[in-house]
Amino acid sequence: MLRYLSAGESHGQALTAIIEGLPAGLKIHKENIDELLKRRQGGYGRGGRMAIEQDRVEFLSGLRGSLTLGSPLTLLIRNKDWENWQEIMAPGDGALLTERVVTKPRPGHADLPGALKYRQRDIRNILERASARETAVRVAVGAVAQELLAAFGIRVQGQVVAIGPVRGEASGKIMGRELYDNPFYCPDNNAAEAMREAVDQARKEGDSLGGVFQVIVEGVPPGLGSHVQWDRRLDGRLAQSLMSIPAIKGVEIGLGLEGAVLPGSQVHDEIHYSPERGFYHRTNHAGGLEGGITNGENIVIRAAMKPIPTLLSPLNSVDILSKEPFQAAVERSDVCAVPAAAIVGEAAVAWEIAVALLEKFGGDHLEEMLVNYNHYLEYLKKW
Repeated sequence: MLRYLSAGESHGQALTAIIEGLPAGLKIHKENIDELLKRRQGGYGRGGRMAIEQDRVEFLSGLRGSLTLGSPLTLLIRNKDWENWQEIMAPGDGALLTERVVTKPRPGHADLPGALKYRQRDIRNILERASARETAVRVAVGAVAQELLAAFGIRVQGQVVAIGPVRGEASGKIMGRELYDNPFYCPDNNAAEAMREAVDQARKEGDSLGGVFQVIVEGVPPGLGSHVQWDRRLDGRLAQSLMSIPAIKGVEIGLGLEGAVLPGSQVHDEIHYSPERGFYHRTNHAGGLEGGITNGENIVIRAAMKPIPTLLSPLNSVDILSKEPFQAAVERSDVCAVPAAAIVGEAAVAWEIAVALLEKFGGDHLEEMLVNYNHYLEYLKKW
C-alpha cells in the first residue's frame, strides 16, 4: 500500500514527509520535484512569504544513487523564515510563548474551530499547521508520484480556468511548457490578461479572489479504481484529495454540475470500437471515470477555490480572550493563490492515481510492476 504522512509548521524548522510503499528501482529526478515546487511558489497575486522561501527538496532516506530502495522515502523542505521565528516557535522549554500571540480569529480560517477543538488560547498553535504552507511538502510528495506515473506513460497537469469573474477557454488536454508563459498557468492567454486586471483591482481594494482550476490526466488505462466498495471508488478518492487542499470548496468531474440540467442523451458518452483503438468514446463528458473506475479516456477534474480569507481590509471578529469585537488579525497572505492551488491539485491527483496504479499492478520493484502492466495491456488488446 502506498501511503504518506507529512509534518511541520508554517514557521517551524522544516516540512517533512515519509512515503511508504514505493517500489524499488524507481529513478527520482530531484530537479523535477524542485521545478514543481517553484511553480507552486509562482503565479500572479502571491504574498511576501514567496519572496522569502525558495523551496528545495532534500532526501534523508530511501534513496541511493537517485534510485528508490523500497524502504520509506523521507523528504524535507526547510523553512528559511525559521531564522526569524526560532525563539517563538522553539520546540523546547525556552520558547517565547508570550510573543506574537494571536487571539483574534480570522473569518474563513481554521482559527476559531481549531482553537475550540484543541483548547488553545493562542491561535498561533492552530494557524501554524492549518496554513497552506503545508502544501509545499504535499507538492513534493505528488511530484514523487509523478515520477512513478511517468514510467507508465501517464502525465498530469493542473490548469487555471477562472479567476474571480474572469473565465477562460478550458483546454481538454495537457499542454507543454507554454502553459507557464503566463503567470496564471491558464491555457487562454487573453483571459490571463483579464485575470491580471482583476487581481490588481482586488489588491487595491484590500480584497482577495478565488477561482477554478482543472487537473487533466493523460495515458490512464481503463480499470483503475473499483465499484465494489464506496471507499474504493476512484472518483470519490480524487474528490477527497482535492477537497483536502486549503480553501477548496467544490469539486466536479467531467461535465460536473452542468450534467445535472441536461437530458441524459446529452450527458452519457456513447461507446465505440475499432480493431486499432479497441473500445473508446468520441466524447468525454464522464471525465474519464464511470462507476468509480477509469474508462481509458483522459481524467478531467475541476476544483473551486474560495477567496483567500486573510484580507488586508480585515473583516470583523471577536477576541477569544476578552470576547470584545475586533477586526480580524492580519497574517502575511496572498491576494490570489489559484495558480499555486492548481499545482497543489496536480500533485494531489497524481498521488491518488499512483496509489490506484500500485493497487492494480503492484510489485516490490518497478520492473515487476511494468511486467504486470504490459501483461494487462496485452489482455486488453485481446479482449
